[in-house]
This record gives sequence, C-alpha cells and structure tokens, in this order.
Amino acid sequence: MPWRVESMRNQKQKFIDLYETRKFTKSELCRHFGISRPTGDVILKRYAEEGYEALDERSRRPRNCPNQTSQEVVDALVEKRNKYRWGARKLLVLVQKDMPDASLPSETTVNHILYKHGLIPERRKPRRRVENRKPKFDPDVPNEIWSADFKGKFRMGNAEYCNPLTIADSYSRYLFAIAGLEKADAESCKTIFEKTFHEHGLPEYLHTDNGSPFGNTQSLRRMTMLSVWLMELGVTPVYSDPASPGQNGRHERMHRDLKREATRPPGNTLRSQQRLFNTFRETYNNIRPHESLGMKTPAQVHVRSPREYPRAIREWEYDTNVLMKMVTVNGAIRWKKQGFVMISSALGGKYIGMDEVETGLWALWYRQVPLGYFDETSGKVFEVEDMDF
Repeated sequence: MPWRVESMRNQKQKFIDLYETRKFTKSELCRHFGISRPTGDVILKRYAEEGYEALDERSRRPRNCPNQTSQEVVDALVEKRNKYRWGARKLLVLVQKDMPDASLPSETTVNHILYKHGLIPERRKPRRRVENRKPKFDPDVPNEIWSADFKGKFRMGNAEYCNPLTIADSYSRYLFAIAGLEKADAESCKTIFEKTFHEHGLPEYLHTDNGSPFGNTQSLRRMTMLSVWLMELGVTPVYSDPASPGQNGRHERMHRDLKREATRPPGNTLRSQQRLFNTFRETYNNIRPHESLGMKTPAQVHVRSPREYPRAIREWEYDTNVLMKMVTVNGAIRWKKQGFVMISSALGGKYIGMDEVETGLWALWYRQVPLGYFDETSGKVFEVEDMDF
C-alpha cells in the first residue's frame, strides 16, 4: 500500500520520530503507516546517512541508460531533417553513411527525437471515416442521374483564379453548364444550379464527390446546406466513395478534354475564359461524336426532364405514423432522457421524420431521403450504410 498522499514528507517525518522514541517496533510502525518493512528500512537508512534531506521525494529516473542515443547522432539526425525534410528511414541511411561506427536508434526513436525538436507537426484529429461502398451509378435513361463537380481552380492571364463548375447528364453525357466562378462556394453554385434546373428540369439524383460545397464527411449522410436544398427540390444527392474519382469516370473524362481544349492557354479574364468554356460546351454537345453513344452526339440522345423546377418549395407531409421532430439551429433534436441527440447542423430549423422500425430503433428521414437510424439504448445515430441487419 502506498504512502498517504496528504503529505508524504510529513508522513516520513512522523515515522522517523515515532521510531526514535523506542516505544514502537519497526514492524508496528510499518503496519500503521501502510508501508512494507523494506520501505521502512530504506527510509531509516537514508535518514541516518543524509538527515532530513532523506524526506524529500527522489527522482525515479534511471541513473544511466545504456541504449540512449548519443548526442552526436541526435545532432546529425536533426541536421539532416532540417536539410532534406525526409522521414526516419531515409535519415538513418544518410547518418549511417556519415557515421558508420555509430549505434543508430530505431525508426520509432528517430520520430520521437524529431518530434521533441519540433520537426514533426502534431497530427490533426482523425477525420470521420466514410466506409467505401463501391456504389454503381449507371443510369438507364436521361435525367435519372446528373453529375456535378469542380474541375479544379487555375490562374487566368490576369493572375486571378477561375473555379469551373460543370454539370452533366450521366446517361447522355449532355453538358448542361460550365460556369467559371470566382468562388467555389454554395451560394455561387446554387445560382448556376437554379439556372440549369429552370432550363432543363430536375434529375432524380445528383452525383458528386465529397468535397465542399457538395458533401461533408463529418456530417450525417454527408449533408451540407446545398444538399439539403437539393432534397427540398426532390433531388436526392448521392456521393462517390472518398478518393474514388473513377466512380464518376464519365465526368472525369470530360474534365480531361475540357482542361486540354479550354484552359491551355487560359483566358485573360473571367469573361474571356467563359467564352472558351461556351465554345467547348457547344462542340462537346453538338459536334463531337461519342463512342459510348453509338457515335451520336449528346444533343441527339438527351431529352429534357419532365420534372419542372418548382416556383416554391412545398411543405413536406410525412405519413401519419411518422413522428416529426424539429432540428435545432445547432443540429440536434430533443429526445427524452438523452436530452439532445445530434443529427446535422445542415438541417437546422427543419423537421425530420422518425419511424420506429423496431423497439427503440428509429429510422430517420428528411423528406424522401433516408438519413440513418437512431438507437435509443445507446443514444447514437448510425449512418444508413453503417447499419447491419
């Protein structure tokens, strides 16, 4: 049993004082103070040799470390790291060449040394991992799935950035829009989507990657303010697996042609760059034959969507057996003993539907889109793709 924490020095002082009265045996005092007999012997021996300095707590650090990396090797590792910014494995090879007889540490120890000297930044908090589902996005008819993406910003002749937003039909390859934007944000995107929906109608699904403003891997169902707006229009957002651009191969292939034909060289201004985009879009839709379309052009295959862009977003009516819950501006719902259950800040001010599919297990919906499940027992919300029944 350890010394009483209240004051170890005072406890040692009392132990020694009582022992010196000769009224108590060493064993009795050890039992009283809750220490072992060997510990009592050590305290008394130190007191006899050092006096009251023996009462101070001593460092438990080893007096020597035979495997400790020499300062010469540490300095060499730091020097190489500052010069080349390489990892531990490569640094050890360089130091071995310069110091063939030196005892070198392991890669783990090298990383500790570099971290101690401020040469390795602290790791960021791990991002929420989105499980790869290998989804298939092969539409059977036009307007079943549209795809959208940012090609990647580039500098124009005036040194300003252009952010090209592209929207296309995944079946016919018809390219609805190429818009050079100053900012790749939700507000700028929404303006282009509104114009496209007015002219061409609405798709059933919109396929994008997980980047802003389309998706957010930290949010339930990767929702953002833009994707919630799409749901309200009756368009269901769907996403590629993280770091899997090949799942939207048609769109990526178009981007490759767009980059080659409309950005090399780029326009001098956003207006002149937009003219290059418009020329490419006209050629791509109406002149360039596509092997996947039987050598037809996208304009020959595509038809306008019969689903019109609504003048106003209508209120959604859930089934009578569905419980409606309002999401707070912070993204949570109030729930019984759990207090607040986090859903998504993208749904702040909206009503979600909750349908009890099993005792204590609720399916979550926003309008026509399934969001996931809420388990009353654990108080946790699960992604739709993470549930395993």
